[in-house]
Amino acid sequence: MPTIQTNGINFYYEECGSGEPLLLIMGITAPGTVWDVHVADWQRHFRCIIGDNRGVGQTDKPAGPYSSEQMADDYAGLLDFLGLENVSVIGCSMGSTIAQQLAIRHPNKVKSLVLMCPWARCDHYAKGLFQHIMNSKARFRPEEFSLYMQLLIFSKATWDNAEKHAELETGRKQDAVNPFPQPLHGLEGQAAACINHNALPDLGKINKPTLVIGGREDIFTPVWMAEEVANGIPGSELFLYDKLGHAFHFEDTEDFNERVRIWLTNVPSV
Repeated sequence: MPTIQTNGINFYYEECGSGEPLLLIMGITAPGTVWDVHVADWQRHFRCIIGDNRGVGQTDKPAGPYSSEQMADDYAGLLDFLGLENVSVIGCSMGSTIAQQLAIRHPNKVKSLVLMCPWARCDHYAKGLFQHIMNSKARFRPEEFSLYMQLLIFSKATWDNAEKHAELETGRKQDAVNPFPQPLHGLEGQAAACINHNALPDLGKINKPTLVIGGREDIFTPVWMAEEVANGIPGSELFLYDKLGHAFHFEDTEDFNERVRIWLTNVPSV
């Protein structure tokens, strides 16, 4: 599978589907394969480009700290390699901070933005939460760390659903034997990027069609964060799922996939 040199690292990416290009940027701890349940739909309509972020998966994992600006430049290099501009971008959680910076630093590369469970800045609670994620990674077995992250991102509705609860258990077992485990320093580098991200003063520079989407029961990146991002980007749209959490896109995958696909299809071509 393809690996390129960008911004001083070896960067792993995959492509599938055909049509207008769609760049997918995942969140902290997660490799690009986490997009699979969404790409299964979107690849029938778009040329999906999925990267492993700096610090995880099959991309290089140098010592940190990283920054959201640096990680946006990683993706700018990928788009340069692919000869692409005017690309729709979906960023999830940390990926949303990278997508924000991509639109701010490389506006010609971005056609539209879907920002999932985003934030423009961290308050003290969020900074403490990311520090606790690092502490947990340092002390827990992989399946224990996976459980902690699941408790952060999935809503009570998912935990109360027998089928979805079983899927969470399966996910923890898979994380215990991950062939490409994230090292602690990779997570620490990404967490630093999350903590130090502050695009609030620059959100007004983003003049691309933007959909901000989140879950009302999100305890990881609460609703005020999504509202702050939506209020900061001129003309952006905000949609919040009732009774769902940070992982709303897994909790109601069918609706999310269709909603985003329709929204992207209706973005005017430039």
